[in-house]
Amino acid sequence: MACWALAVLLGSSTPLAADDADALYANRTSLSDARRAAAVWQAQLTANGSDFTAASKLARASYWLGGHLETEALRIAAFESGMEAARKAVAAQPSRPDGYFWLAANMGGFAELKGMRAGLKYRSPIRENLQKVLAIDPAFQKGSPDRALGRWYFKVPGLFGGSNAKSEQHLRAALTYHPASIVTRLFLAETLADMRRKAEAITLLREIEALPLDPDWAPEDREFKEQAKVMLATLQTR
Repeated sequence: MACWALAVLLGSSTPLAADDADALYANRTSLSDARRAAAVWQAQLTANGSDFTAASKLARASYWLGGHLETEALRIAAFESGMEAARKAVAAQPSRPDGYFWLAANMGGFAELKGMRAGLKYRSPIRENLQKVLAIDPAFQKGSPDRALGRWYFKVPGLFGGSNAKSEQHLRAALTYHPASIVTRLFLAETLADMRRKAEAITLLREIEALPLDPDWAPEDREFKEQAKVMLATLQTR
């Protein structure tokens, strides 16, 4: 990505060597802390383009920033940074799943922002990268490859390969790795609701209310809980 875009994305201050990027990222609901974490990993990757850990963590942080920054331009820049970092992670460790997963995630975020043309452009690369993750380690991040593929099949129109039946299949596979997953239940509820299986969707959404937050993904889980609450209220009024 262009240097100016990266500078705007991460902020103008130079990261301090003493910054604990993992601790900063754990507090990622503070966008300033998320940016500082990303800046630390970017500095490490700039110093060593084969630093797999810095590349994969920067790709992950960029995905979060792409979903939360203040303007569309900043969010697009974040996803572009995430794709670039993920490709470096793949190049550094092609036998590890992380790079492929975060490449697919950032592609998906970018395509969702840019609209139908980008969605069509990236739909096959997203699925191919997720299938690589599934082949390398289906248990990666507690079943994330199946969960992401389940979402892919739900989001992509049937004319271009989407399928609610395949979405359900992958999402239920993901639950075998993490039965208490809030996000997987939410995605499955959306798929089932689209299949007109309203009662099953409502059951899943009610289960989400009682599920604990995953300590590693608490910020995301809080957001998914809120989405589940809104969806449940909507389904119950229909």
